[in-house]
Amino acid sequence: MQGSVTLHIDAPPEKVWDLVSDITNTGRFSPETFEAEWLGGATEPEVGVKFRGHVLRNGRPPAYWTVCRITDCVPGETFGFSVLGPGDRVVNTWRYDFEPDGDGTLARESYELAANAATKLYWAMLGRWRGKTNARGMRETLERVKEAAEE
Repeated sequence: MQGSVTLHIDAPPEKVWDLVSDITNTGRFSPETFEAEWLGGATEPEVGVKFRGHVLRNGRPPAYWTVCRITDCVPGETFGFSVLGPGDRVVNTWRYDFEPDGDGTLARESYELAANAATKLYWAMLGRWRGKTNARGMRETLERVKEAAEE
């Protein structure tokens, strides 16, 4: 119930991290989340800060909002957040890791579904299909980040 994609980007880790961790950029990079906004008066990433994303799953209506909480936030190294369900229960966790790679950055995007009965059933029924969709989406996201970082 997890997956990841890694891509080399010809830019320093700090620059790539800045692009990804500014959630107002999400609509530029994600094929499914077309906008995001800070919540609770936040204006920058920090562990515990919440934001919400406006999502078109698989690029199709209906659009819906998801509330997320930042779980990992180390400039130039990692940025992660959990997608929250009812009662602030973690549904899915997304993470970006950045490491120096020559003159650039090895950027890795990953996800992991929470291990509960509902997600296990979902993954058993649709996991193979959704896993492929997530891999394509992560590759597209990182390609768009790469393009912006290398400008």
